[in-house]
Amino acid sequence: MAKGEVFEPSDIFKNLQKGDRVAILMVHFGTTHDDTRAQTIDAINLKAQGHFPGVEVREAYTSRIIIKRLAQRGISKLNPLAALSHLKADGYTHILVQPTTIIDGVEMESLNRNVAELRHQFKEVRVGTPLLFYANDYVKVIDALTRNGDDQTAYLWVGHGTYDVSTAQYAMLDHMLKSRGHKNYVVGCIEGYPFYEQALSQLQKLGLKQVVLMPFMFVAGEHAKNDVAVDWKAQLEEAGFLVEVSLQGLGQVPVIQNRFIEILEFNARNRRLDIMDKKREYEAPEKVRSETISY
Repeated sequence: MAKGEVFEPSDIFKNLQKGDRVAILMVHFGTTHDDTRAQTIDAINLKAQGHFPGVEVREAYTSRIIIKRLAQRGISKLNPLAALSHLKADGYTHILVQPTTIIDGVEMESLNRNVAELRHQFKEVRVGTPLLFYANDYVKVIDALTRNGDDQTAYLWVGHGTYDVSTAQYAMLDHMLKSRGHKNYVVGCIEGYPFYEQALSQLQKLGLKQVVLMPFMFVAGEHAKNDVAVDWKAQLEEAGFLVEVSLQGLGQVPVIQNRFIEILEFNARNRRLDIMDKKREYEAPEKVRSETISY
C-alpha cells in the first residue's frame, strides 16, 4: 500500500486515553443469499475478530434494498448510519470502518457520507479503502488470482460495474492484467464499461475456445447466479466458446479476505492526512518547498 505523504504513523490503540474504546465496523453491500453470506461476509467478520482479539467487531450493510428484504425474513441488518449510532450509544469513541467493496464507487461515496454525518460524535473515525484503490492493490490482487492460470484458457472476470467515471477502475484492472503479461485475462462489467461487447471482442481475438467465467464481486449473489452464470454463460456459448463457471465470490478467496484484513490493520496503525490540511501547509510561505509536486 502506497504511503508517501498521504499517511502518518498513528496507532489508534496506543493513542487511547482513559475511558476511550475502539470498535471495528465491517461494512458490506450485503446479500439476500444465505449460502454466500456465510462464506464471505460472515467469514471475513470472523477473520477480523480473530485478528483483533478483544476488540468489538460489528457489521453494517450499505444496500437498503437488501436490508429491507432480509427484514421481511426476520433477519435484522443495520445500515452504516444506524450501526454508528449504536456504537456511539454503547460508549465507543474510536471507530475503524472497513468496507468490503471492490472499487471506490457509489457505495463508498454513500458510506463516506454516512460517516461524515456522525464523525463529530466520535473522537476519531478512520475509513479503510476498498480492495482496489492504490496501484499496488491491483498488483497484489492480480498476482493472487492469476497464480494458477492456464495459458490455453481464457479467464473472464465480471464485475458489477457502474455508469459513472468510477467504472474506469475496471478498465485499469484490465489494462494492468495485460501489462503484467496476462493476455488471456479479460475484465467485463454487467453495468458499465468494459461492457460485455468489449469483453467478447477481446476473447475472440485471443483465439482460445475454453473460457472460465468468474464473478469479480465480493459475494456470489443475485448478479453472479443470474447475470454471470446464466446470461453471460449463454451468450458466450452462443458465440462458440466452451464455458466453465467458477461461481464463488471474491470474499470466499482466502487471499482476498487477507487483503482486506491487511488494509484494516494498516488503517489501525496509520492515519490518513486530510487533503485540506496539506493544502494549507503548501499555502504557508514558510512551508514552500523547492521540490516538484507530483500529481
